[in-house]
Amino acid sequence: MQTAVAIRMSVIAMIALAAAGCATSGEGKAGAAPASGGGAAAAATETKPAAATGVGATAAESAPLGATSAPSAASGGPAALARPGKEQRSVYYDLDKYNIGERYKPVVEANAKFLSTHPDVKATVQGNTDERGSREYNLALGQRRADGVRRAMLLLGARDSQVDAVSFGEEKPRATAHNEQAWAQNRRSDVVYPDGQ
Repeated sequence: MQTAVAIRMSVIAMIALAAAGCATSGEGKAGAAPASGGGAAAAATETKPAAATGVGATAAESAPLGATSAPSAASGGPAALARPGKEQRSVYYDLDKYNIGERYKPVVEANAKFLSTHPDVKATVQGNTDERGSREYNLALGQRRADGVRRAMLLLGARDSQVDAVSFGEEKPRATAHNEQAWAQNRRSDVVYPDGQ
């Protein structure tokens, strides 16, 4: 019986030592990166236009889905932020609107954070509209959309010299069909970096 107790005590002591060793090597620390791949970048997926679910959207309108979270830095520091992927560079709008909906604020934040940690990088916000309305109206609406995203990025840390805003109105459609699904894809602001990607 004493032998069984001695064995149990030895096992408990070895477990305690092993746990102490893990804690000092960083494997058991809170916030440590998991050994397997994935993370926020793997979880983010690009989605295509679907039924309207944006803030203030009506049932008659469609709005493309956007990214829902900003990218996280793999190695911890703010300088490690990667440039947001293409799925995190467009803000979509309801018909005749230029306010940034709640679902697209993470898109603006991700681009602003990237620029704030990379002061030598510049971006252009391109405002776009669908084909309805006069050319003049669409150019003005596209400019309001681009200016709104630019202002938000500046408030979130981007520098004034880093971000320009231009309007293309209806001249750069993403979809060429003449229906609500196509128009929803064309009512947008795009954050474009110098290499055009």
